[in-house]
Amino acid sequence: MSMPVLSAVHFYPVKSMAGCTPGEAAVEPWGLAGDRRWMVTEPDGRFVTQRQQPRLALASALPLPGGGIRLAAAGADPLDVAVPAAPGPSGTVTVEVFGQKVEAVPAGAAADAWVSAHLGAEARLVHMDDPAVRRPTDPEFSLPGDTVSFADGYPLLLATTASLAELNSLIARGAHAAEGPLPMDRFRPNVVVDGTAPWAEDGWRRVRIGEVTFRVVKPCGRCVITTTDQHTAERGKEPLRTIAAHHRIGGKLVFGQNLIPEHTGVVRVGDEFEVLA
Repeated sequence: MSMPVLSAVHFYPVKSMAGCTPGEAAVEPWGLAGDRRWMVTEPDGRFVTQRQQPRLALASALPLPGGGIRLAAAGADPLDVAVPAAPGPSGTVTVEVFGQKVEAVPAGAAADAWVSAHLGAEARLVHMDDPAVRRPTDPEFSLPGDTVSFADGYPLLLATTASLAELNSLIARGAHAAEGPLPMDRFRPNVVVDGTAPWAEDGWRRVRIGEVTFRVVKPCGRCVITTTDQHTAERGKEPLRTIAAHHRIGGKLVFGQNLIPEHTGVVRVGDEFEVLA
């Protein structure tokens, strides 16, 4: 039997906007290079995602040299946003991610105006200048010094094609079969593995992708974002109805596993995947 392989890599420059799918990506302590270093907030600093604004799925942020991004959406002129200058003592703003206070750097008035126009509501765009000192991971599931960008909780999210195929098979036999099959982008993973058994990831504790090893720290509890079509921003019932019936772990609706890298390196599509524990 052939060894499982990494079949796709995804990163999302702006949290909750459309992602990028490169052939390879550098793994940093806080996640893939360029992943979720930018975030949309309300004027008071509370983070905004597709939970509140499904239209975020219809905007994209393409990486530019130097860490900047190009914001784009149908019907809008694209906008290039440079990484904000390194902040001085009072150059950051306090933002909130799931109740956690984080210091971030404002992207500027032009970026705020572009995002606000796209969403039809006043919003701000901010940048995380240094994840190493900005945001620790949940200490219940991580080690001292582990850190994360603006991702929900952990540096990387892993999903498997086998589990998606099994989930789609269950959806096809359910009350909302017309909504399936669902694509992997509903789950917004960073790394996708092909060649495993369905739900095998629930038992993993440590894995290797190419040259990089990771701790598998926590199943990913899923929310309403998974019901949002990433190309139309319309919402349905699936996959949450089917996950609720067939794949709960610890009372949560689960799909995928959160990873914390043990060291830096590069992961590439086609890399061998190995379960170490």
